[in-house]
Amino acid sequence: MIRSRLATALLLVSVAFAQKAGEPIRPEWCRQLPRPEYKTLERVLGDEAWFEVYQIRPGVFAIYEPKQFEEVISYLILGGKRAVLFDTGLGVGRISTVVARLTPLPITVINSHSHFDHVGGNAEFKEIWNRDLPYTRRNMRGERNIYSRDALAAERLCGTLPPGVTEGSYKIRPWTSHHSLRNGERLDLGGRWLEVIFTPGHTPDSLSLLDRTNGLLFTGDTFYPGPIYLFVPETDFAAYARSVVRLAALEPRIKLLLPAHNVPVADPINLKKLAAAVEQVNSGQAKGQVTEGHREYQFDGFSLLLSIR
Repeated sequence: MIRSRLATALLLVSVAFAQKAGEPIRPEWCRQLPRPEYKTLERVLGDEAWFEVYQIRPGVFAIYEPKQFEEVISYLILGGKRAVLFDTGLGVGRISTVVARLTPLPITVINSHSHFDHVGGNAEFKEIWNRDLPYTRRNMRGERNIYSRDALAAERLCGTLPPGVTEGSYKIRPWTSHHSLRNGERLDLGGRWLEVIFTPGHTPDSLSLLDRTNGLLFTGDTFYPGPIYLFVPETDFAAYARSVVRLAALEPRIKLLLPAHNVPVADPINLKKLAAAVEQVNSGQAKGQVTEGHREYQFDGFSLLLSIR
């Protein structure tokens, strides 16, 4: 979940809306699109109406949803024998159709965490691997919450919805997990290995994927450029801090970060910057500002958005 702060002239309106929706939002977010970073990326499947698809590295595709405020990014990671789909997005467009156009390989879905904007297409797939936690099992029911309820409100859209999709019809469909992931588990895709790294904090079930051979780290919502949401009730900031330290230790071996929102490429140095930022917040050195009902700590290229307690 995502994004920036409100222009001063619209602050009061935005605060009122954010309190209603449970999430900070700025009405002018759409005017910033397309993000300039995408100009340097190789776009494929240019005829997709809801998704934009980019090949980031050989066998690695970012499936981006730019028409909705979350700007969520899912990743298709190909091996020689099978593929992993890391997150399934909002469930507004049919991500399974996009995946089928990109590969005939059997697909295993792994979710970076079970927030609605990362599991919306889970029900379209047969093989889903998750962490086995009470939090995850509750989210498997597909029940609406304060965030998913307003996902397709007009303020959260930048373009038209797919045919047949409306704000009233949108819902997260239930899904079933077929395998309980373990921390450090390694997945053989055939010529490509992925390692599961548990990174709780943003949610209890947050995890990242590491492709050590190619130096790729898929960070989920533990890091992305922009305001990082750490204010929801399920967030544990102490656990988040420990997870950030764990990922920062990998930085010397990482060539590219692939975050789950906004842009699909980021410099690995952000892991060290994030660890330093978290430490400044914990030590009281960082000074946050109350923004749209939350406390925001600004850093170079990202911010930490915490609840006001």
